[in-house]
Amino acid sequence: MGENATQLVVGVGGRAGVSVAEVCALVEETLRGAGLAAGAVKALATVETKACEAGITGAAERFGVPLLSYPAEELAGIAVPHPSDAARQAAGTPSVAEAAALATGGELLVPKRRSVAATCAVATAQAHDLRHHGDAEVRDDGGSLVDLAVNVRAHMPPEWLKQRIAASLGGLSAYPDGRAARAAVAARHGLPAGRVLLTAGAAEAFVLLARALDVRRPVVVHPQFTEPEAALRDAGHRVERVLLRAEDGFRLDPAAVPEEADLVVVGNPTNPTSVLHPAAALAALARPGRILVVDEAFMDAVPGEPEALAGRTDVPGLVVLRSLTKTWGLAGLRIGYVLAEPEVVAQLEAAQPLWPVSTPALVAAEACVAPAALAEAEAAARQIDADREHLLAGLAEFEEITVAGTARGPFVLVRVAGAAQVRMRLRALGFAVRRGDTFPGLDADWLRLAVRDRATTGRLLQALDHALTLTAAAR
Repeated sequence: MGENATQLVVGVGGRAGVSVAEVCALVEETLRGAGLAAGAVKALATVETKACEAGITGAAERFGVPLLSYPAEELAGIAVPHPSDAARQAAGTPSVAEAAALATGGELLVPKRRSVAATCAVATAQAHDLRHHGDAEVRDDGGSLVDLAVNVRAHMPPEWLKQRIAASLGGLSAYPDGRAARAAVAARHGLPAGRVLLTAGAAEAFVLLARALDVRRPVVVHPQFTEPEAALRDAGHRVERVLLRAEDGFRLDPAAVPEEADLVVVGNPTNPTSVLHPAAALAALARPGRILVVDEAFMDAVPGEPEALAGRTDVPGLVVLRSLTKTWGLAGLRIGYVLAEPEVVAQLEAAQPLWPVSTPALVAAEACVAPAALAEAEAAARQIDADREHLLAGLAEFEEITVAGTARGPFVLVRVAGAAQVRMRLRALGFAVRRGDTFPGLDADWLRLAVRDRATTGRLLQALDHALTLTAAAR
């Protein structure tokens, strides 16, 4: 993960006399198995009664980090996924490792792991704000900022789509009838209508998946859009994370996903990394008894959609989510859809309220999957490709900025020291960009920039040069 990665706290416990070697070996194996770097460990943590155990204090010294200790009664008040009566009797808390890892207020990444005489668990040093989205960067600004924080395409929706939506208003007295839109979406992907569910944006689909499906071990691949994890947590699920690494270009290794996971969520292309994972790598995640959720909200911004799984029926348990709000500028209308096996669609549909998608949104869905609209979207995707390359070429001129991964979406993720200060200076110069530290797996040195036209990008690059100079001078 490198020096700018999410900082970690490792909770440790151990029997009397546990050795330094055993504690270190367990911690290192646990980190390695989760794709986490030992250099990202901020501290080891344990219960006060174990704080003088030579094996645990020695492990903290070997890792070169402080050892945090907490009273048993404080740890006993922290909810843990794997409580143990034996631990409660021996240490006064249901789980030393998990509770100590969570004591700083972070989120559990790796639940309790055991060796013969030691236990450990890994959490983030602090919680991420899973509810922060790009629109917060421009809310209440009165339109004074150039919006590079939200990934909705600028200058949308087009006039012809506005007219279609406006014409639908005459039918508002009738209840919405989604059959025509459902059939149109199905035809667009070569699927029967029973494999399609229309939703009030992809966000509703995440809530339905979290509430309607009976899953025991959900895993979310990060960094990615945080709403899937937030929905799962709101529904009472304990969520495990697989963190992709910047030094690996944020590429997906299917082997990093626990075999026991019965729900896996991954974005493609992924927000915020802009990485387009190979369809074969995603399909390799499929297992009998597992639901594989692939969020393709930005796939129509990739020319030709070469790695799309939408329309595939040969991948067991596959659920593909699509959004029509990004390319067509319909974030305020809320329209998206789910593609899945008929049994899964039926489960999700049963959890929906009656008439969940409005008549104007249904009209928009039907219009946006028509052949002429698909041709327009493909042309827009090619333009985004060219505009993104112009942005990347400009960013390459700044030695302070690193672009991690190969960007294929309508946004770019960059690392820059002092990103919070750079972001605020850009704001003062008229540009809103998305902070990255609310995404699990990223920290305060990351920013996400939406791809815009060449003229806008040119002005951004000038402002960025000024912001970087001011930030450097203030140090």
